[in-house]
Amino acid sequence: MAMTRAEKEQEVTEIGERLNRSEAILVVKNMGLNAEETAALRQEMNNEGVEFNVAKNTLVKRAIKDTKFAALADSFAGPTAIVAGADPIAAARVAYNFAKDHEKFVIVTGAVGADIMDQDRIKFLAQLPSLDALRGKLIGILQAPGAQIARVVNAYSEKNDEQQA
Repeated sequence: MAMTRAEKEQEVTEIGERLNRSEAILVVKNMGLNAEETAALRQEMNNEGVEFNVAKNTLVKRAIKDTKFAALADSFAGPTAIVAGADPIAAARVAYNFAKDHEKFVIVTGAVGADIMDQDRIKFLAQLPSLDALRGKLIGILQAPGAQIARVVNAYSEKNDEQQA
């Protein structure tokens, strides 16, 4: 069924809004994925706060030209989809891990803001720890000196108690 002009304009607006909310997008080829694989991919991406959208390339090209990802417009040829998310690491990790297990799902290119990424940079980004893991490490590093001081003071206090007894 053909889309009316109003429907096309609405779709372009929605795609543009989705792209503007995102910090990173990946352009992927998803030719040949069956319904179960696509559902599993969407579920995994939803769990990570990442969106997976398939739209007509002509509509995506119209929507993307007014966003920070405009340089990716030429990447939309053939059966493509968009992986978009606020967390660039999560988007790259989910797409990369899915691509490892499904040869029909291929990452073409991507961007974080206006910076274009090739497949090697996407792989590197995917292998970084998540934002929550990095926060946990940072908190651990910041708490370590205080914990060491507390252990030294406690050991000194116990030593004094033993000497007085």
